[in-house]
Amino acid sequence: MSDSKIINSYKPLSDHNPVMVQRFGADPYALVYKGRVYIYMTLDYPEMNEIGEIQENTYSKIDKISVISSDDLVNWTDHGTVYAAGEHGQASWGGNSWAPAAAWKTIDGKDKFFLYFANSGNGIAVLTADSPVGPFTDPIGKALISRETPTCVEVTWLFDPAVLMDDDGESYIYFGGGVPSEDKASDPGTARVAKLGKDMISIVGDPKPIENVSYLFEDSGINKIDGKYYYSYCSNFSMTPEAEKEKGFGQGEIITMVSDDPMGPFEMCNPVLKNPEHFFGVGGNNHHCMFEFNGEYYITYHSRILEESMGILKGYRCTGVDKLVLNDKNQPAASTATREGVEQLKNVDPYVETKAVTMSNAAGIATRQYGEEAVKYGSGDMIVTNIRSGGWIQISGADFGAEPARLVEVKVKRAEGRAADKIKGKILVCLDAPESRPLEEIEISMDPVIGVGTKEGMLKISNRLDTMASGLHDLYFVFEGEGYEFYSWKFVE
Repeated sequence: MSDSKIINSYKPLSDHNPVMVQRFGADPYALVYKGRVYIYMTLDYPEMNEIGEIQENTYSKIDKISVISSDDLVNWTDHGTVYAAGEHGQASWGGNSWAPAAAWKTIDGKDKFFLYFANSGNGIAVLTADSPVGPFTDPIGKALISRETPTCVEVTWLFDPAVLMDDDGESYIYFGGGVPSEDKASDPGTARVAKLGKDMISIVGDPKPIENVSYLFEDSGINKIDGKYYYSYCSNFSMTPEAEKEKGFGQGEIITMVSDDPMGPFEMCNPVLKNPEHFFGVGGNNHHCMFEFNGEYYITYHSRILEESMGILKGYRCTGVDKLVLNDKNQPAASTATREGVEQLKNVDPYVETKAVTMSNAAGIATRQYGEEAVKYGSGDMIVTNIRSGGWIQISGADFGAEPARLVEVKVKRAEGRAADKIKGKILVCLDAPESRPLEEIEISMDPVIGVGTKEGMLKISNRLDTMASGLHDLYFVFEGEGYEFYSWKFVE
C-alpha cells in the first residue's frame, strides 16, 4: 500500500465537467471525425506578476489552441496545444489565437483539416493539417478575413468563427460581434457570414451581414438540423429588465435564430443556454458549440468552475459538455450546464494499449509534447509528466470482462533533465478509488545514464497482477516518487 497522501483533484471523482483539469480551456468548438469528438479550445494561460502570483486574465497572452478528443465523452485524450499565433506560432503574423473553429473535407481524395481562429478582435486566420491533431501549418501566410475584407471594417470584433459544412458540399463561415455604441446595443449589426471556397482557405464574394441579431454580443455558432439552419450567438450585457422580458432571454445567454438558407435571412428562435452564472454562481462571457455525435446532440461551453476550485477567480475558463435539449419541433432549446456532465457512451477496453494522457480526471500531474513533431508544432503525441507522489490519473468505465486480467504493461521513461539521477518510484494500479488497495505495485527503477548527451528510450514493464481484475471499474494509476514520465498502459488476459 502507498504511504503517500493522495492529492485531491479540482473536481470530484464522479463529475465529468470540466472535461480537462490539467490546464484551462475556453471557447470550445467540436469536430466529429471517425467516431471521435475533437474539441479545440482557447488556451487560457495564467498570467503572472513579478512574484509569481496569478493575475486577472487579459487574454492578450493567448497564442495557443488546446486539442483533446474522446469516443465516450468522459475519457479525453490530450493532444497538446497548437502553436497557432505569436513569434513561435505558424501564423506568426498574428498576435493571438482566440476562439477556434474546426472543419474537415476530402480534397483530391485525401481528408484535410482546417483550424480557424481569431487574431484577437481583428481578423480570422486559417491553419491546415492532414490530421485532426496536426501538425497545423499556415497555408496563406496572412488573415483569411481582415479589416480590408469588404463589409468587415465596421465589425467591432472581427472574431469568433464557426463553420458549416453543408450537405451539398458547400461551406460557410460565420463570425463577428461587438456593440459599436450603446444606442446600437439592441441591434449591433456586427454579425457576418461568408461562403468559403472549395479549398476552404479562401472566401467567395463579400461577407454578408446577418440582420436583426437581437442584442448580439459574440460567439458565432451554426448547425443544420432537419434541413433548417440554426445560427446561434451570445447576447450582450446591455439588456434592461424590460428588454429581457420582451425578448424572452437574458444577458450573456446563448440564443438561436433559424433560416431555410445558410446565408439567411434568419428569424429569432429559442434561447439555448443561460450564462454560466445561472448554473454555477460565477459568470462571465458565454461561449458554446452544439454538435451531433452518435445520433444525439450535445453542447460544449465554458465556465469558471475549475479556477473557482483552485481558489483563483481571475477569469480563467474551463470546458464542459452536456446534453442539448431538442424541443418537439426538433429545434435546439433551453438546456442545462452541470458539473456531472454526460453519461459515458461506451466502456473503455483495457486490453488495448491506451495513452496515459487519456483520462477523465487527474491530480498531481501535467502533460507535455512527446516526439520531435509534437515539440515543434505543439500538438500531436503527448506524455504524462511532472509526476509527484500522491498524484494519479483516472480512467472511467474500464470493462475487464468476465475473465480476469492477468498482466499489466506500462511504458515509462526518464523525465527530461534527470539523466544523472537514479530514479525510483512506483505506479500503483487501483480500482474504483485512488486510495483503494492496489491490484499491483509496479516498481520504477532507472540507474543514472552514463555518457554526456546519452538519451534513454522508453522502458516497458510487465507485471503479473497480485489481484485479478474483472468486470466494470473506474481505473486509477497512482504515482509514487518522481523523475519519470508515463506514456501508455495495457492489460493482458
